[in-house]
Amino acid sequence: MADLPALCRDVLAEHDDLRAILVDIPPDDWERPTPAAGWTIRDQISHLAYFDAAARLSMADPDAFRAARVEAVADIEKFVEATLAYGRGIAGAELLDRFAGERRGLVEAALAAPEGVRIPWYGPDMAVASSVTARIMETWAHGQDVADALGVRRPLTGRLRHVCDIGIRARPFSYRNRGLDPPETPLRVELTGPDGGLWEWGPSGSADRVAGSALDFALVVTQRRLAADTALVVDGDDARTWIAFAQAFAGSPTDTDRGRTALAS
Repeated sequence: MADLPALCRDVLAEHDDLRAILVDIPPDDWERPTPAAGWTIRDQISHLAYFDAAARLSMADPDAFRAARVEAVADIEKFVEATLAYGRGIAGAELLDRFAGERRGLVEAALAAPEGVRIPWYGPDMAVASSVTARIMETWAHGQDVADALGVRRPLTGRLRHVCDIGIRARPFSYRNRGLDPPETPLRVELTGPDGGLWEWGPSGSADRVAGSALDFALVVTQRRLAADTALVVDGDDARTWIAFAQAFAGSPTDTDRGRTALAS
């Protein structure tokens, strides 16, 4: 069973680490481009805040969320623009405050949700704990775009395990999202966490293996780096095929030749 209060503490902490690198930036830096083509730092934070609000709505009022989802999928381009417009025309400090408020609202809704309930999202319904974990992953991934744009390094924490875990659990989705059948081949993943500890997934005797640092793996499964640009060691045909398009986030297949993605929700 997932420890929902612990996940909520982690999703707040991930927000706080991202906020810390933005709170004192010059006003012009909010319009600085990020590695996601066409997206500024302002757009990245707008995106995160908007989907925090959407996740809160899915927990607090599932029917209202479903109605909003119907409208969203009817015109994807309009929907994406709406997510970015959320934070335009206001000062960066105000956007940060909006983001903080949305994150607190998300946590409050998660902790108030009935035990065992499944909530709607833009893909399949999910558990509340899975929704909160996804928000940790999203914050980390978009936070990497912001850090890259500013040329800063964020502290590495054990919360990175959430990102890695989602990336591994999303392996079948990565195939189906591209119209491919997921292989039945077992996969072994061995990663070194920020504290030097070993994080392990899958049978130890698997021929298909991925090994390396948790940071490199998280960067690859969130499509912020290409596997070839990291020190990951990948053995086995199925492992090599998967790592080339591994996708930890919902949404359409992305162009992994870029090693980046603009929309990860």
